[in-house]
Formats: sequence, C-alpha cells, structure tokens
Amino acid sequence: MDTSLPTTKTQTVYLRPSALTDAPSHYCPGCTHGVAHRLIAEVLDEMEIREKAIGVAPVGCSVFAYNYFDTDFVEAAHGRAPAMATGIKRLLPDRIVFTYQGDGDLASIGMSEIMHAAGRGENITVIFINNAIYGMTGGQMAPTTLPGQKTTSSPRGRDVEQMGFPIHMAEVLAKMEGAGYVVRRSLHDPKNIRLAKKAIRTAFEAQVRGLGFSMVELLSSCPSNWAMTPADALKWIAEKMVPVYPLEDFKVAPTLAGLKF
Repeated sequence: MDTSLPTTKTQTVYLRPSALTDAPSHYCPGCTHGVAHRLIAEVLDEMEIREKAIGVAPVGCSVFAYNYFDTDFVEAAHGRAPAMATGIKRLLPDRIVFTYQGDGDLASIGMSEIMHAAGRGENITVIFINNAIYGMTGGQMAPTTLPGQKTTSSPRGRDVEQMGFPIHMAEVLAKMEGAGYVVRRSLHDPKNIRLAKKAIRTAFEAQVRGLGFSMVELLSSCPSNWAMTPADALKWIAEKMVPVYPLEDFKVAPTLAGLKF
C-alpha cells in the first residue's frame, strides 16, 4: 500500500513586476491606483525600458509613487510634473519620461503646465488618473467632478450653473497639434483593465518613436471620498462616469494604428 502523500501540482498565477517594489501601499482599500501602478510596471518590464525610465509624481494621492516603482523617480510641486518632465526629457532625450497625475493636479493647478506641454509636443507620456474628486485633501470638488455629484465642497451636488461643467481633458488635449496619442480608458473591470494596459503600452511606444505628447486618461475609483464600498465604486464608474467621460481614442498618430501587443 502506497502511503506517500499525493503529488500536488501548483501554478503561479501572480508575480510582482520587477518595476514594482514590495513597499506597503498607502492607498485606501479599493482604490484603483494600485491597478494603474501594476499596469505601468508591467509595460515597463515588457518593453525592457525600466532602466531607462524616469517617473515624475506631483503632490496628491500619487505623492509617494516613488516608493512603489523600482525606477528613477522625482517629485514635482503640485501641478508641475509636466514642466519637470519637460526639463528631464530635453536634458536626457534617450530616457523614457512619464508623469503620473490626478485630476485635481492636472486639470486645476496644473492646467497651464499640461496644456503647454501638449502644445509644444513634448515627447513625454502622461498617465492621468481621473477619479472625479480631490482624493488626498479631503474629497473636495475637482474640475472633473460630475454634475450633481456630492463632495465636501459641493454637499448639495455640483451645480453647473454656479460651478461650471466638468472639464474633459482627453478631448481638450487631443486638439493640440503637438499631441501624438491621447485616449481614455477605465479601470472598473477586467476587460477595461486589459484595454487600459494596451493604451499605456501604446503611449510609451509613441514616446519611443518620437511622436510627441502622449496621454492615457484612466477613470479610477475613490471609495473613501465617494463614501462607497469598493465594489459599488466600480459600478459607479461604469454607470455614472463612463456616460460623462466616454472611453475613446481621441487622437492616434497613423504609425500607431494597428499596433498589436
């Protein structure tokens, strides 16, 4: 009688990308910043550009991003990541330079920086996290807050007659002649996460090919400031944000069309 233990087959289903560190995350539970980080790290590894990459993070929820990416990383003043990225890329044109910015940072205090970087056609890549709220500073209304959405500074909901309409950054920046690739994706389910990764890869490919400014806007959740469970926050993206911020390719340089990864 064979009394030996049965052989158990195991399969690896998860590996941390080399471009990510094992540092504990400061992000709130359910926040999709971690998903965005992983997608960027996977792309850096797959393109074998980790050693050439330089990330730029400003003030905001992404303020500690340098702890999570095993790449060169610098910290910029609030809203000034595109300006710092411009300087780095011009000084070191062979490096892959990217910014990682939130909507309050990019579309409010940093609006001038991002517009002029795109207008000049700076050959940098921008990852734009749009969660329709100020995450780090207390859940105030952001430039991307939806009409009627309640925040700590719009407790009765965003009134567009008094507070204006949301700013659609991907549509705005796609009009700039210096932009080579501008799209919007989402992180609310596996299908859209896969599409987001392809967009991030294409944005970095645009930089490698010298096609000018590239940006991927990612619709992201903020369960803490939305006062929702993580699951409900993902549903809210699909049901409320996507109708306001459609997931589209707004500008794609001809040489990027049809790329397959």
